[in-house]
Amino acid sequence: MVPAFDQLRHTETGAVIEYAIKALKVNNILVIGHSRCGGVERLMNLPDDSDSHTYDFIDDWVKIGLPAKKKVLEENSGLPSEEQLKLCEKESVNNSLGNLLTYPYVRDAMTSGQLALRGGYYDFVNGHFEQWRAFTPAPPLPPKPQPF
Repeated sequence: MVPAFDQLRHTETGAVIEYAIKALKVNNILVIGHSRCGGVERLMNLPDDSDSHTYDFIDDWVKIGLPAKKKVLEENSGLPSEEQLKLCEKESVNNSLGNLLTYPYVRDAMTSGQLALRGGYYDFVNGHFEQWRAFTPAPPLPPKPQPF
């Protein structure tokens, strides 16, 4: 799970993303979720009390996916929990892709057309992989008019 940009928390994740974009100049970032994800299972089973912690590190980490959990539960409340879990595994990828856009260097690379963000999901039970392009690079901004 990719957290939103924050210079005080999750600095190791921010450092990896910054290095990939600024130093390595990667053209694609692929965020992959997978079937039977223990992290997403924990997310779906988190107590509603936000102050409740069973695990010191795991609970804080999986809370990055709370928007995905909320969306899945609101849109699919009638589905069995196993189906909701699978949907949340995929939606957590989309949540991470959205969080990537909060990093200024990711946004800049996207705007300049140098970076594409992609999502993927690996169902290792059935040996199936799907991939989607979540965001296409934004067209370059038009030049600003020069004052006369």
